[in-house]
Amino acid sequence: MNVCPMPIAKTLFPRRYPIPAPGLFRPESAALLCALAVLSTLAGTAQAHAKAQAQTQSPVKAQALTATKAQTGECTPSVLDRSGEPSLMQQFDSYGNQAFNPLADAGAWHGYLLPQSPKAGFSGPLIVAQEFSLYLAPMLEQLQPSIDGRPLDFANADSQMQACAGELRQRFSWPELTLKLALRFVDGRSALIRTELINTSHKPLPLTLEWRGELLNRLNQHKGPLWPAGKVPSWQPTSGGLSLSFPELQQGFTGYFTAGAGLDISRSLASDSSVTELGYLSRSKLTLNAGESRLIWSRERYTLSPDEAESGDLGMTEDRLSALWQQSGERWRAYLNQGMPELNSYLPQSLAQKSLETLLGNWRSPAGALLHDAVTPSLTARAFDGAWAWDSWKHAAALSYFAPELAKNQIRALFDYQIQADDTLRPQDAGMIIDTVFYNRDSLRGGSGENWNERNSKPPLAAWAVWYLRDDPAFIREMYPKLVAYHNWWYRNRDHDGNGLAEYGAALHPAHQDSEGRMRFYLKPKGTVPAGCEPLEDGWLECAGLDDYRTLAQSQDYQALESPAQQAAGWESGMDNAARFGFIDDSQLSAYAAKYYDGDLTRARRDWLPGFVENRHGGKLVGYSIDQESVELNAYLAQEKALLGQMAALLGDKQAAANWQKDAKALAARINSDFFDSESGFYYDRELGSGKLLTRRGMGPEGWSPLWTAVAGPAQAQAVRRNMLDPKAFNTPVPLGTAARSAPAFDPHSYWRGRVWLDQWYFGVSGLARYGFLDDARALTAKLLSNAEALKGSAPIRENYHPLTGEMQGATNFSWSAAHLYLWYRESAAAEAQIQAHAQAPTPAQTQTQAEAQLHH
Repeated sequence: MNVCPMPIAKTLFPRRYPIPAPGLFRPESAALLCALAVLSTLAGTAQAHAKAQAQTQSPVKAQALTATKAQTGECTPSVLDRSGEPSLMQQFDSYGNQAFNPLADAGAWHGYLLPQSPKAGFSGPLIVAQEFSLYLAPMLEQLQPSIDGRPLDFANADSQMQACAGELRQRFSWPELTLKLALRFVDGRSALIRTELINTSHKPLPLTLEWRGELLNRLNQHKGPLWPAGKVPSWQPTSGGLSLSFPELQQGFTGYFTAGAGLDISRSLASDSSVTELGYLSRSKLTLNAGESRLIWSRERYTLSPDEAESGDLGMTEDRLSALWQQSGERWRAYLNQGMPELNSYLPQSLAQKSLETLLGNWRSPAGALLHDAVTPSLTARAFDGAWAWDSWKHAAALSYFAPELAKNQIRALFDYQIQADDTLRPQDAGMIIDTVFYNRDSLRGGSGENWNERNSKPPLAAWAVWYLRDDPAFIREMYPKLVAYHNWWYRNRDHDGNGLAEYGAALHPAHQDSEGRMRFYLKPKGTVPAGCEPLEDGWLECAGLDDYRTLAQSQDYQALESPAQQAAGWESGMDNAARFGFIDDSQLSAYAAKYYDGDLTRARRDWLPGFVENRHGGKLVGYSIDQESVELNAYLAQEKALLGQMAALLGDKQAAANWQKDAKALAARINSDFFDSESGFYYDRELGSGKLLTRRGMGPEGWSPLWTAVAGPAQAQAVRRNMLDPKAFNTPVPLGTAARSAPAFDPHSYWRGRVWLDQWYFGVSGLARYGFLDDARALTAKLLSNAEALKGSAPIRENYHPLTGEMQGATNFSWSAAHLYLWYRESAAAEAQIQAHAQAPTPAQTQTQAEAQLHH
């Protein structure tokens, strides 16, 4: 049903490396007004629909549910498998993910698991060593109770392990004693363990309680100890427990520790402790009378700097610990009440809950250079413990439904480092949002971090995320001028010819330029070598000069030619090694040459080697652009103009609002006229200058971005839909991959040349829904659920999926996948609600009248 005539509603981690390496990537109508109006209301409709359902829910039922959970501690079972027993600090799978799915919460930089065998305690923790996750111990506090000196055998206990949303629980029962343990996070550094001992016999029980723990020291199955001899973490008994202090350590791509950072164990029960080089033993004695119970609290506090350790003593009083415990439970009840309404959605509620748990598990609180709370891509994936720009916008959009303050801080975490006009390194980039923010700044900013990246920005979805939070006008007022500055940066620094169509590119950076300001590139020569090239390993040369690069590109007189600027431009798009940016394997290039040029590889390479142009402002070099204008970048910018217009209207600036909307409509019209290929029925990037569409590089998800941003015309939308539903293109068993099956560079194992990324999948199904193709969106959702491996089960949500087999690929516990699944849970339900409402309309004429009224509103 269509109410409006327009819409109704690599290498392993290529995008994560800021350092270049040769060989890294082997190769104006009513309809338009309707689109722009609906674009801004779809997310609001989903939120309003959820609020309406909450308001119409039986108040007695809701009250009873809340009271039951508050008074009895009812567990909402976790959808994720939270069990595991680590034996290595880096217990990696083939994708470099840490094994298991630890519970982390409240912004903590560590997480815990349930053991897989009967043991009293919680496995781990997994800690974030500033930028990289490491398992610290198999079990940091393993409890062994004894009665009259007789250790209780856990193999003979009636045992129960339970992972709840926001909590881990254990229960062990012997004839004379019941032992209960539970773990919750209470702040960004601390987890509380609540241990309850209950004497179920008819006589006093003299108990000895022993806690023990030992650190892991072997790094992984290929390497030995992490800690150098004589430089290991040190245990010290304290009046309330134990203190573990880390030495200074900076091991590249493995972990960083600041001297004095550590982990403190504080218990409410006094104990005597002894320590070894890597372990400790604590012992306490007590007697429980018949029927008596005893509560013992333990706090494990992981701190990343000595300043945090010194300022972190909150006290161990019973009243305070009980209050913190209750607040943690109340916080999770609020998440579930607000975030998990029962909806008529295309996705099951269990998957929405798994998404919610994933997002909150990747939440890191401020530390180091991270100045605001942020959800990172993944706690368990290697080197993903930082904040990426467009990841953050996606996370914030989903968080807005159940954790709006965290959503706002997620956005602020990136805007904390928005480049200013007086910046000492890159004043020419004023307004830019940098790619990544991590615990450590890079060397150019006086730090030692490996993951901080200012080489490029990311696609402009910040305004889209901010608009989800429009219920807070103060936040809109705070962000609006920053968003305008960022929007303007694209046209000053990434619109080479000033024609109003932007390109992706690279910032001025030592990775892209030599000391004389010339563009770097890497060459494996075949014949002529430009002057001034310096030898590297494996026959590579490091060269500089845009003219020399262009000469080689035209002559094809080389074995291999690569540019860090190409890498950065791919990163800036977020689709790092996508085919449209010239990435193709040698065998694929040979097949392409055979198809189009009778096997002439020289001519074929010219189609795939990207060119670069210098961008200047006021006569000064401000950056580089890849020599193509990208369709989804400009679709995002059209969307952003429309949203900035709505923000201006909300803030009372009618003239600015009118100007933004006028510009949005003009850009939308150009996208349809300049980027659409009528022969194939799809949108493509186009060559800078000539305007030639890059159709031969094949179709990718950028082609349905005009549907998601609601700028496509009706005929174009219908044509794109046909390609999306074509089994020879995108309608694979797991649909909507990052390259059509028919594309020359399609590879289901390649990062962005075939795998199914759930953000692009969401843009596809959401775009179809916006144009009234709900049956198609529903069918593509069903295929994803049926064929994406373990998506509906207890396995973690993955970074991407194999389009043909459904195999899980990439990072585990991946936040933006979770964010888009959650958004679709809400928005598909809202779309269905709209359809049902329209279906009840008495006559088509009345339906049209209602649609026109909504449009004018």
